[in-house]
Amino acid sequence: MSSFFEILPDKNLGRIEHRIACVVLVVLSAAVAALVIHSAWTGSLTALLLRSLFFSMMTSAGLLIIAANRKAVWARTLLYLLAAAVLVPGPYLYTNYMDIVFSGGIASTTHVALFVVSVVAALVLARFSIGWVMVGLGTFALAYAFWGNFIPGTYGHAGYSIYRVTSNLFLRTEGLFGLPMGVAAQYILLFSLLGAMLLKTGLGQVFVDLAHAMTGRIQGGPALTAVVSSTMFSSINGSAVAGVVTTGTFTIPLMKRTGYRPKVAAAIEAAASSAGQIMPPVMGAAAFLMAEITQTPYATIAAAALIPALLYVFALLVGVRLEAGKFNLARSDGADIPALREVIFKRGYMLLPLIALIGFLVYGYTPAKAAVLCLISGVLISFISKDTRLTPAKLVEVLVETVRNVMPVIAAVAVAGMLIGVLTLTGMALKVSAMILDMGGSSLFLVLILTMIASFILGLGMPTSAAYLLLAILIAPALESFGLPVIAAHMFIFYYGLLSAITPPVALAAYAGASIAGSDPNETAVEAMRLGFVKVVAPFLFVYAPELLLIGSPAGITLATYAAFLGVFAAGTAMTGWLGRALTLTERGVFAVIAGLCTLSLVVDQLTAVSLGAQAAATVLLLFTIWRLRSTYENRPANLAS
Repeated sequence: MSSFFEILPDKNLGRIEHRIACVVLVVLSAAVAALVIHSAWTGSLTALLLRSLFFSMMTSAGLLIIAANRKAVWARTLLYLLAAAVLVPGPYLYTNYMDIVFSGGIASTTHVALFVVSVVAALVLARFSIGWVMVGLGTFALAYAFWGNFIPGTYGHAGYSIYRVTSNLFLRTEGLFGLPMGVAAQYILLFSLLGAMLLKTGLGQVFVDLAHAMTGRIQGGPALTAVVSSTMFSSINGSAVAGVVTTGTFTIPLMKRTGYRPKVAAAIEAAASSAGQIMPPVMGAAAFLMAEITQTPYATIAAAALIPALLYVFALLVGVRLEAGKFNLARSDGADIPALREVIFKRGYMLLPLIALIGFLVYGYTPAKAAVLCLISGVLISFISKDTRLTPAKLVEVLVETVRNVMPVIAAVAVAGMLIGVLTLTGMALKVSAMILDMGGSSLFLVLILTMIASFILGLGMPTSAAYLLLAILIAPALESFGLPVIAAHMFIFYYGLLSAITPPVALAAYAGASIAGSDPNETAVEAMRLGFVKVVAPFLFVYAPELLLIGSPAGITLATYAAFLGVFAAGTAMTGWLGRALTLTERGVFAVIAGLCTLSLVVDQLTAVSLGAQAAATVLLLFTIWRLRSTYENRPANLAS
């Protein structure tokens, strides 16, 4: 029973207060999980009812978690009162739904009061789970809706009363309970619950052991283990920082023991963990948001994301393998490396829910139903072994951990929903896109540069889903107006919105890795950027070569994929300066030219003479260079201390 009351810290709470808070949190967590599972399977609730009930329970649970970490009694009291108050809007809309429908969504004083409570709760949740950025955006959006009439010129509007704003943002599915909240209620919590359950039963360690068994005996094996295991782990978890903290505690010390410099070990882990945010099928839940916003089937989104994600992982594998050769790092003695056959036969069954998930999606099940079926199969499969069994205590931990993980997303989608509602109500979204187009003129490249900068700034330190939502609202329409494929436009902003995980000044994943490795955070972030360079260049490549997103003919897709992987290998070799031996400056320049030829073949139309010629020249030059290197091979490792 004691573990039940360990779900919340008790250092700030009295014994009775702590126990009541734990019980209420578990009840809310179980209720919201039951709500989304029931809705996913039956689809019996209308959008407004599902989203409002989901918002009320999730926000209340989130405020309880925040309150448990406050020392001041007055702060906890206010948070408890707000948590209780925000439980009212969802049930109220549920019981009065038909009256609202028949009244045409005209707001009353009661509706205004409930709207104010919901907004305050959402902003408080955002403040403590994300930061002031989302609070500022939400506050600005509401202020703009009320007092936009004081802004002169193009960006002003007539101004709206609080009753009109309440009607649009609270009583309809265009604001607080809009599409972002719908995606959270239908997909994000379900897949977060699935991920938490699988990881609680030990799947994370299976990922690490599988990767270690496959790569541990190769030179640079610990780093390869980090890349493979962290990518798999964070693709389920959806958080780069969580991936670093979880798998990095094993992989970073292992890399350091075999000779990797601390900053490099931390950077490899950070770059690898950020791969999970772009790797299908979950992609930090952004895939589901993208599918809903673009009205594109989820399977199409996941398939389109696959080649760029594999390209990124390939770049990491090339980088860490060449790094190991460059510094002549020691191989593992093999004593701590598990046998691959043993891992597969003893614990490989734990991968079955993931395999089932892919199978259900391919077979045609909706993502929500596929997640429910995988939840059921995961629970049943966990009982194969007593070590993986999902006991009641573990189930409670899974439920609360899911709420804790999704809490920032709920705050983000609530504020984003308000922002969308205000932008739609006032017509501001079109004006922002027009401003970007005016600044970029008729140059697609210049508009892409401006979009890249805006996406990076707006994505600083935000969760994956929050960053994408903001960018999809404000930036994507500008790219779509250039005639870009919708998926290409949204993938472009998605990638740059995630760069902050390994890029200063935020670089949360890199800084988390640095704290484990004992390295300088900024040096670690720079190293992570070098390893993860594909995240910077890939968006431009798939905008100019949408074949990388599986848009085009099979021949074009094949050639574009070949050119991209060849170019990444050449670029990685040029930056590392090693391929069997230390490369001269001229040889590094040759590999840079090969990468440039591959880039040229991608930015022009596929299957044209220029594209095919550039690919052929790059291939011939690469083969010739490798032949020359082999004929003059001598192992001259660089100074390990440099």
